[in-house]
Amino acid sequence: MTYDNLIPVIRRLALEAGDKIMEIYNSDDFDVKVKSDDSPVTEADEAADALISAGLRAAFPDVLLVTEEQAASHSTKGDTFLIVDPLDGTKEFIHRRGDFTVNIALVENGTPTRGVVYAPAKGRMFFTLADGQSVEETGSLDKDAMGAVQPISVSKANNDALLVVASKSHRDQATDDYINKYSVKDSKSAGSSLKFCLVATGEADIYPRVGRTMEWDTAAGHAVLAGAGGKVVRFDDHTPLQYGKDGYANPFFIAYAPDVELKEA
Repeated sequence: MTYDNLIPVIRRLALEAGDKIMEIYNSDDFDVKVKSDDSPVTEADEAADALISAGLRAAFPDVLLVTEEQAASHSTKGDTFLIVDPLDGTKEFIHRRGDFTVNIALVENGTPTRGVVYAPAKGRMFFTLADGQSVEETGSLDKDAMGAVQPISVSKANNDALLVVASKSHRDQATDDYINKYSVKDSKSAGSSLKFCLVATGEADIYPRVGRTMEWDTAAGHAVLAGAGGKVVRFDDHTPLQYGKDGYANPFFIAYAPDVELKEA
């Protein structure tokens, strides 16, 4: 596997999964089940996972695959792996709010190095090119041919007037307490890994997450943000967020543009 052959595959699979998700999203009704951890799962999660997993295993049979919807993959370990959240923001999907994404990433030696985040209901597609630069595709999103892309980069943050983005479904007092340490010009809420992409494009300066996430929730967004010049660090000690942890659970974290002067937890 090379970056040159990885990127077209994950881009295409994200688009194909997005079509499947939107088909179910636009139907009159869809099934919602509850997983063992009390989180919801829909037929769209499962259909997108089946499509993406089959495509990745066919294209890269020798690369470890970790995906949210396949519990057996959560006990596997490797230095290099593909990690998938086929539908991040399931609650946004269920309530038809549109802030959900398809996420596919490559992790190498603890760091997400390449990834794609596709928000099908919003028609926004973000991914890393083979050289690591992150872009937003602005063309027709043809599955077989990459359209026009716009390089993206983080903001030159003004620490006297920061733009903050936080979780729509999981915002709590602890999050607000941390945000209140900063001089904030504007604060917005967004669902799923879109929050990473808003920092990557300069639409926000900082995204603190004081709550539970898993590596498949964050890896693709992390890769996109890194390719746009941003950083993701642990909330407690501001060291880089690492991947491939036992159980694939994340600590609290902060995603931000490097000009932001981080406050202590």
